[in-house]
Amino acid sequence: MSSTIASAVRHARSLLFVPATRPERFAKALDSGADCIIVDLEDAVAEGSKDSAREQLAQHLPQLTPAQLARTMVRVNAVGTPWHEADIALLRAWAERGVTVMLPKSEDAGALRAVAQRLGGAACIVALIESLAGLDAADALARESQVVRLAFGHLDFQLDLGMRATAEEPELAFARNALVAASRRARLPAPIDGVTTDTGNAERLAADARRARAFGFGGKLCIHPSQVAGVNEALGHTEAELAWARRVLEEAAKHGGEAFSLDGRMVDLPVIRAAEAIVAVAQK
Repeated sequence: MSSTIASAVRHARSLLFVPATRPERFAKALDSGADCIIVDLEDAVAEGSKDSAREQLAQHLPQLTPAQLARTMVRVNAVGTPWHEADIALLRAWAERGVTVMLPKSEDAGALRAVAQRLGGAACIVALIESLAGLDAADALARESQVVRLAFGHLDFQLDLGMRATAEEPELAFARNALVAASRRARLPAPIDGVTTDTGNAERLAADARRARAFGFGGKLCIHPSQVAGVNEALGHTEAELAWARRVLEEAAKHGGEAFSLDGRMVDLPVIRAAEAIVAVAQK
């Protein structure tokens, strides 16, 4: 995978959904301040419109610049659905040009690996965990070589378990902890948290984004452009954090990859990667 693609996806804080049936919104979404957009062929598209949505996507992807393609993700239909194979066939060529694929209902590492093989070696995949089976397989999914991040589909997850979480969602803490831990064990960037459905409630969005960061998530899914700024702010970094990260990278360059001490703390590769992530976000 190219460093441009990996950087855009790995460091994205805000990821804004756009229905594939509304191609006139693609460019507007990319200009919304979102780090990435997710063109949706799955939940946002009715069954009778799946084929036409894919055709519209095929017509409009050539209109995006390489930089825009690197910030574009497509949520395909899940493995085993009638539309999945056609979605993957379309995206094989585009995966080579920078488009990332979000695989919903990710539950089996072998199935994900097969999707990756059909997409080609350059493809980047975000595994969307939406069920208990997906959570149980999180470590295996995260270790697949073409998976660049995990994401949490917390609404479908609740449906799968028959849950009815309260506003602050303490009932989902075990799942969020597990996804953050799986990402860390696989040395992936921090995972992406689910949506806030109340698009008119800025306080709820801010609280959800703060909770995501507190758990160790690095990104959050958005369903309306008005949510982007709040997510970016909550999941961004302070001036002090940015200054620290730049100092870490300056010192790391002097030490040639060796561990070193800064302000009384050991700095090794994971700390350097964290500093790189902070600087990458600040440069957007």
